[in-house]
Amino acid sequence: MRTQVVIIGAGPSGLLLSQLLHLSGVDCVVLERRSPDYVLSRIRAGVLEQGMVEMLKRAGVADRMHKEGLPHDGFAISVGETRLRIDLKGLTGGKRVMVYGQTEVTKDLMDAHVARDAQVVYEAENVTPLDFDGDSPRVTYEKDGVTHEIACDFICGCDGFHGVSRAAVPEGAITEYEKVYPFGWLGILSYVKPVDHELIYANHANGFALASMRSHTLSRYYIQVPAGTDVNKWTDDAIWDELKIRLGEEAAAKIETGPSIEKSVAPLRSFVAEPLRFGRMMLAGDAGHIVPPTGAKGLNLAASDIHYLSTALIEYYGEKSSAGIDNYSQHALARIWKAERFSWWMTTLLHQFPELGAFNARMQQAEMDYLASSHAAQVSLAENYVGLPF
Repeated sequence: MRTQVVIIGAGPSGLLLSQLLHLSGVDCVVLERRSPDYVLSRIRAGVLEQGMVEMLKRAGVADRMHKEGLPHDGFAISVGETRLRIDLKGLTGGKRVMVYGQTEVTKDLMDAHVARDAQVVYEAENVTPLDFDGDSPRVTYEKDGVTHEIACDFICGCDGFHGVSRAAVPEGAITEYEKVYPFGWLGILSYVKPVDHELIYANHANGFALASMRSHTLSRYYIQVPAGTDVNKWTDDAIWDELKIRLGEEAAAKIETGPSIEKSVAPLRSFVAEPLRFGRMMLAGDAGHIVPPTGAKGLNLAASDIHYLSTALIEYYGEKSSAGIDNYSQHALARIWKAERFSWWMTTLLHQFPELGAFNARMQQAEMDYLASSHAAQVSLAENYVGLPF
């Protein structure tokens, strides 16, 4: 089989790339090692930057998002006794974010692929990118016990942190930068009314907490826990009690509790691989970088990769120019490192680091007090939160 682009990974980044290429007449095949149901079962981020909202509109998959998503003009943040509302819309000249779950984004993209009978191979085993350092790359995979091979012009690795794409790069050709945090997020999803119409980020003496949502009736909450925490050791009631403490008295008085429909512990790390291009294979999304979820940048950063990558491939086939491909890694990494900085800053401000002592705690409070007193600092936070330009 032959196609122009093979995309490894049918998460939101791989499917968004496939959809954008299709609309511009570029042929592609998507390979995914998991089943569609498994892909849709992943509980992930839910805050979309304005740039990603516009990308989904260009991809023709924004109708349900605009009907069911929740536009947010701001959010609350607190450290100790200092609490502040960040007016995103007012501080950025009208920009805002959209609360719409990653699962819903993936479903919309899947539905679009089914509607056009796109070539997506699920449960593709032993996917292997080959010969991407030359002019004739190819990808092999197994399906139902049969080995298949696809010849192509380019391979796009959108298969996540543990995927095969980055692992296929020869040792020494890639530099990895990583910071692993000594804690994780214990998340609970429940069919209860959100405690507030906007998100609440809180740094309490007991640790970080976040009150988020997926809809008017589905809430998502997180608390900071030590790395390696066993989720089974936390009952629903214990999580709700801890959230009431960390979110403060005002939120505790309004919070609705209920049985969990999903509980999990997510580790936190910052990670960047450089470069993102290796001959005719490019990495995008979690295959090339990870951010802690504190700044709501993971999915959005993958979308910005897809912006640069789709633009480059469309330019290559439409204008016979390789300029975009040649500059993909440089352009994507420039924005990636800015998002890494912001996510690291938010994580540093909002989590407890007992091992760093009392000085660090006072620095967090001083940082928060400065944020509360400085319009310029609030503008900086707001413009990063709604998303830097592509």
